[in-house]
Amino acid sequence: MRVLVVRQDNLGDVLLAGPAVRAVAARADEVVMLCGPRGRAAADLLPGVDRVVEWCAPWIDPEPGPVDAARIERLVAQAGDIDRALIFTSFHQSPLPLALLLRLAGVPWIGGISDDYPGSLLDLRHRCEADIPEPERMLALAADAGFPAPDDKRLRIRGPLPDVTGLTGGPGYVVVHPGTSVPARAWPPERCAEAVELLAGAGHRVVVTGHGDEKELTASVAGAAGLDLGGRTSLTELAAVLADARAVIAGNTGPAHLAAAVGTPVVSLFAPTVPAARWAPYGVPTVLLGDQHAPCRGTRATVCAVPGHPCLTSVEARRAVAAVEEVAPR
Repeated sequence: MRVLVVRQDNLGDVLLAGPAVRAVAARADEVVMLCGPRGRAAADLLPGVDRVVEWCAPWIDPEPGPVDAARIERLVAQAGDIDRALIFTSFHQSPLPLALLLRLAGVPWIGGISDDYPGSLLDLRHRCEADIPEPERMLALAADAGFPAPDDKRLRIRGPLPDVTGLTGGPGYVVVHPGTSVPARAWPPERCAEAVELLAGAGHRVVVTGHGDEKELTASVAGAAGLDLGGRTSLTELAAVLADARAVIAGNTGPAHLAAAVGTPVVSLFAPTVPAARWAPYGVPTVLLGDQHAPCRGTRATVCAVPGHPCLTSVEARRAVAAVEEVAPR
């Protein structure tokens, strides 16, 4: 049985699909994962995935190009050998556009979570409780399709991870990750920089991580007190850096979920633009900071429309530093 599992979002969303993917892999002969370009690197790290197909869904990608008939035809051709498909989505997404394409490819059985009437597009129309963690939402669909949850439902990635001692000087530090995929989820850089100084003053080694496009940000945040690794790690190296950390301070962004996938506690600076009940770091000790009742609550805004970004600027650096001791006491 060749099963297609689908999660077409960002890196963190794909990591959150990991427990459901492992549930499918336990009973399938082959697991093919369909993901978008923003989540591809994470899909390559998921245990249980045998093959990855990358395709940018124009109804999900935040910056989609025009609908291209030739690209759709190529996807349909690639899906022709699939026996079953499970389309994992968030509450604000529909599985039906992709289900239609998979029907055109001849996929005989398709399951998805849908409040909308699916007609003949879905064989399994799963209905889900509101505001449950994203991994549990996907595990529920998998279980309804005949793939029961694994005993270990935590996030996982493939090992072994590379040795990053040469980058970090050895384990036992605190990571501060100031970048986010969208501005509305970012703790202000000056707060991050203050947290680095306070952590160092309290005797912690501090490592600042970030994407290659965030080098200016990470350098500013690290200052003289932290070790700046901005742009110096691949995704697997970043996973290893996070795995060797005592704790990670990060916003609602992919590396927070990557930290959870390697078992590292997280101090989560969480803007309430999406529900923390769904997207907070899963399965590891976590302290959630940020005003979850701020005016931006539930808006899914990418840029904060509230002057001063109060949901996160209200969190003082000393509170985040204290939270490190709560999730990973010395």
